Amino acid sequence: MPVPSSAPTEHQLLRDTVRQKIHDAIMDGTLEPGERLNDDELIAWLGVSRTPIREALSQLARAGLIEMAPNRYTRVTTPNPAEVVEALQTLGVLFGGVVRLAVPLLGASAKKKILAQLDATIKDYEAHDVKAVNHDALGVFALYVDECGNENLQRVCRDTMDGLAFRLRLPNLDELVDWDQMTEDFRRLREATESGDNIAAELATEAIHLLPGEKALIG
Repeated sequence: MPVPSSAPTEHQLLRDTVRQKIHDAIMDGTLEPGERLNDDELIAWLGVSRTPIREALSQLARAGLIEMAPNRYTRVTTPNPAEVVEALQTLGVLFGGVVRLAVPLLGASAKKKILAQLDATIKDYEAHDVKAVNHDALGVFALYVDECGNENLQRVCRDTMDGLAFRLRLPNLDELVDWDQMTEDFRRLREATESGDNIAAELATEAIHLLPGEKALIG
């Protein structure tokens, strides 16, 4: 029987390039929350036809970065304060496992890079710099994802974490969560990562993301 080729087609590559460009524009703030996305304007910007743009937008909608209503609108997702805890907890379920797997595998170079990113994130928390926290905290866990050694988990995280993290991009995020406790939990994560204690690192990660810990479950 003929063996189908697994090589990506030119059309698939074009769609993926378009998706990445729109994704990056959303994540860096070029496209703002609630901003309407017009096909003609996207065609002019990206220099491609309508089909790969619509396919890319559909993928971004599944990731949670785009909101679409047929014949009504296509727009950048607007974070909702009511979704903060749910988004954090979902990230916590993913990142807790990632950290538990990654910490024992960290080489000296990777550990140094993660600790430096943790230091930057802790400083962001101490300064109550919400915008920097939104960027740097996700960057920390992306590094753990890179090092966790589990391709399936890496794929799931990379498909979902940006959309979930985008839901946390609220200017008053520090008023919606216990900011001081999160700062302390990031310090715990740093200490556990440095010492190689993957269980403590996992528990700190889950606490950061508001998952109930042992004390909460007992209580």
